[in-house]
Amino acid sequence: MKVKMLSRNPDHYVRETKLDLQRVPRNYDPTLHPFEVPREYIRALNATKLERVFAKPFLASLDGHRDGVNCLAKNPKSLATVLSGACDGEVKIWNLTKRKCIRTIQAHEGFVRGICTRFCGTSFFSVGDDKTVKQWKMDGPSCGEEEEPLHTILGKTVYTGIDHHWREAVFATCGQQVDIWDEQRTSPICSMTWGFDSISSVKFNPIETFLLGSCASDRNIVLYDMRQATPLKKVILDMRTNTICWNPMEAFIFTAANEDYNLYTFDMRALDTPVMVHMDHVSAVLDVDYSPTGREFVSASFDKSIRIFPVDKSRSREVYHTKRMQHVICVKWTADSKYIMCGSDEMNIRLWKANASEKLGVLTSREKAATDYNQKLKEKFQHHPHIKRISRHRHLPKSIYSQIQEQRIMKEARRRKELNRIKHSKPGSVQMVSEKNKHVVAVVK
Repeated sequence: MKVKMLSRNPDHYVRETKLDLQRVPRNYDPTLHPFEVPREYIRALNATKLERVFAKPFLASLDGHRDGVNCLAKNPKSLATVLSGACDGEVKIWNLTKRKCIRTIQAHEGFVRGICTRFCGTSFFSVGDDKTVKQWKMDGPSCGEEEEPLHTILGKTVYTGIDHHWREAVFATCGQQVDIWDEQRTSPICSMTWGFDSISSVKFNPIETFLLGSCASDRNIVLYDMRQATPLKKVILDMRTNTICWNPMEAFIFTAANEDYNLYTFDMRALDTPVMVHMDHVSAVLDVDYSPTGREFVSASFDKSIRIFPVDKSRSREVYHTKRMQHVICVKWTADSKYIMCGSDEMNIRLWKANASEKLGVLTSREKAATDYNQKLKEKFQHHPHIKRISRHRHLPKSIYSQIQEQRIMKEARRRKELNRIKHSKPGSVQMVSEKNKHVVAVVK
């Protein structure tokens, strides 16, 4: 076999000087530009600045309730239809296209604690402080008819939450215990409980539809299997969890909104340690909802703001707030993944863009191409310090900003104390605990 030897002439890559400076190679391809990277960096910087200039996420405010909005629900068959329940017992059905209320129902006496729509979108269920579960038609009554529920179930205790099965005519309620109901019966198919405290929220898994999770006021998150009619696992956290939400793309992943200002994403197969701890809120997190893509979720907090988190990041990518918005109680991500709705204490439902700088309406082919090109440039240079600083910067209300500074000081003090304890203790006697392992107290099977 003949082997060819590489031979290079030094004249091709060494300049004719005594210093023997290396010659800079040049590509004479006319499609390439010698200053391509600096030019792309400037374009990426301008695109990042323009993104912040055009970031106007607030779209509309849906007025009409006479008391604080306590719960929201989406219609699985209609993008434009949204249901809301208030603290005065009213349920309103909204048309998002017209941004108007199309129907009002006096559903309960006292708070409306939960609303869920049937999987086919023909009717919806509501629970309230009057110990009743009511089923209502999605379409209004014909002319001359009175607004009456299709079915009414009177329970023994107050129901605090409700959720419908994703494929069958079955729904679950929670209160003193988790009850599974058939739509055709007035008594539960089965009742499940683990502990004795009141359960605040129950949610069906959208993929493995026989699984459901609940969270109780004794700091527990309990997972149930509907087929066995028994609880599966229980994880106990440091503080109380207000609600949970399942990832619509990964059956085993769910996120819990906690009172300790954090959100915890768990894999139900390994509950000992959360997959991710999401930390940015400065007050209790009251609600959470996933986007249909499963890559992001939105959280509502008592600190009068909502935040959008990527599933695999501990910090939020976006924070929305207005001067008039008070404690945000409920939040939903629309089924087309473009909009976010939130209901708050001061009787308003607000509509936001999921992507703050996105242009609404029909885009021309040139606009689409320019948007895609700018997005790729921003991804390419996203870790450059100047671009990273501009893209992350957000204006915050003074109350939130001051609380963030205060919490940062407290966190540094705790870390310093922990390091000092390790430093002045016997080697190996005190272990450094990671942020993920700090909050889970126990897992019971």
